[in-house]
Formats: sequence, C-alpha cells, structure tokens
Amino acid sequence: MTTTRTDETHDPERPGRLLRTERDALIPLLREADDSAYDIRTCCPGWTVRHVLAHCGSALMRVVENRFEEGVYSPESNDRDIAERADWSNSRVVDELERGMTEAGAIMARAKGRMDGIALGEWVHAGDVRAAWGKPGAYGGAGLPDALRLLSERSRVVKAVPLHADIDGRDEPLLLGTHDGTSPPARYIGDAPTLIRLYTGRPLTGTRYELAGARESELSTIFS
Repeated sequence: MTTTRTDETHDPERPGRLLRTERDALIPLLREADDSAYDIRTCCPGWTVRHVLAHCGSALMRVVENRFEEGVYSPESNDRDIAERADWSNSRVVDELERGMTEAGAIMARAKGRMDGIALGEWVHAGDVRAAWGKPGAYGGAGLPDALRLLSERSRVVKAVPLHADIDGRDEPLLLGTHDGTSPPARYIGDAPTLIRLYTGRPLTGTRYELAGARESELSTIFS
C-alpha cells in the first residue's frame, strides 16, 4: 500500500467514508466464515486470505498509531507485520482490521490526501478476499463511487497514461491519468470492477471489456 497527495478537487472525507462503507459489508462476512476459509489463497502472490487481512489491519493501525518508520509498506515491512500476527486468532486479526477501518478515516482526512492510497488499497484487498471466496461484489459494491474517484486521483499522482473510461451504468466518463493534450487518451469501455482490476493488476479471467490506445501493462502500475 502506498500514499498519495491531493489535488484541488479532493474530498478529505472520501477515504474514511470508503473504509467505513467497506467495514460494514466485509466484517460480518469475515466473522461468519469458518477458520478454514482464511487459508484459501488469494490473487496476491504467496498470500492467503488471513495474510491479506493481517496486512490490512496492520497497515491501518500504523495510520491510527502514527507509526511510519523508514521502509514502511515495503514488501519486507508487510511480511514482518504479517509474521508478527502469526500467533493471533483469526478473530483477533478481524478485530484489529475493524478498529483500523473505523478509526483511520479521521486521521486520513487531516492528511490532505497523502494517505488516500492506503484507503483505496484496503478496499481493493477486500475485493481480493471476496474474489478468493467466490463472493459477489469483488471490486464493486456500495463503496465503488468513492473508490473510482480515488482511483482517478491516484492515477494522476503516479502520472499514469491518459485514459477515457466509458463505464457501464455511469452517465459521465471517468478521466484517469495525466492529460497533457499532446495525444488523444486511451479508451476503455466496460464495467467498473474490471477497470479496477486493470489498474491494480488483478486477474482479468472471465471479464469482458474494450481497451484501445494502451496496453494492459501500462495501466497496472497504480500501486507500484
């Protein structure tokens, strides 16, 4: 997970709102699951559902507790955070995640956009869990409007290729990346969850979309 900065249209409440919306949908699902479900592999290389949740909880508690030592959120740091929770029960892992999703938003609101990427990453990881369990709503659901806006903002921060997205069911196109006017933007036609998958490097098996003017590999750098 990485941080972002804001632009002039930034809504400071959006990250916290996205986290709380996802909390209300995800936490009951987690508490109803059998322990064996936590051992299912996700699309994140080497990570089970439990690993993803341990990472998400620890990442949010770093925000809550203001712990940002050098190298935080690097692969090595993430692995250490997961290892520190190896002896925890699944219930304790979920407790920490719920607390983080509840408390981190207020701190993110004061950070003027610098932590928005963390909220977006948490929401994407919740989609990873749903996808691993075969549950509906992966990379979608009630938080999708806020997630799309954060994705658009993040794509400008990382100077992604310009893209004009015509999203199913959305009246206005979504503009992503850095538009400098020197060349026409790439074009996407399809649904919103697939667009999220494209930008976050998630598997595209079973999806249907049109992409012109850019390669998939050019888009999947949002958290690199």
